[in-house]
Amino acid sequence: MASKNDTEVIIGGKVFTLSGYESEEYLQKVASYINNKIAEYNKLEGFKRQPIDTQNVLLQLNIADDYFKAKKQIELLEEQVNEKEKELYDIKHELIACQIKLENTEKNVKTLQSNLNDDSKKIIQMETELKSLKK
Repeated sequence: MASKNDTEVIIGGKVFTLSGYESEEYLQKVASYINNKIAEYNKLEGFKRQPIDTQNVLLQLNIADDYFKAKKQIELLEEQVNEKEKELYDIKHELIACQIKLENTEKNVKTLQSNLNDDSKKIIQMETELKSLKK
């Protein structure tokens, strides 16, 4: 089992200690994401005029929005992967069916070639007999 990590991060100019089983790099990445969101919205005049509790709710809503959009994107990608896997399965199945058909066709060709050779020998034999009878 992984050990729990305590990592100090700065979010919105304040130091927080985050604890978790994720790496320090990951926890710093999460804090960086939050800081980038704060910076993004602090650039908006309308946002800065809102009370701090409203600003926090707006940030939370936007982060939740990012989460649900990412989750939806994952679902779409998983559906695409499942469709591609089904297509691949169908193509493999079709390939196997074609290989079996090819093998059967090759056997039929060999059989027909053998029959043709036998028939050619019979024709030669009959022509030889016919020539003998004419003499």
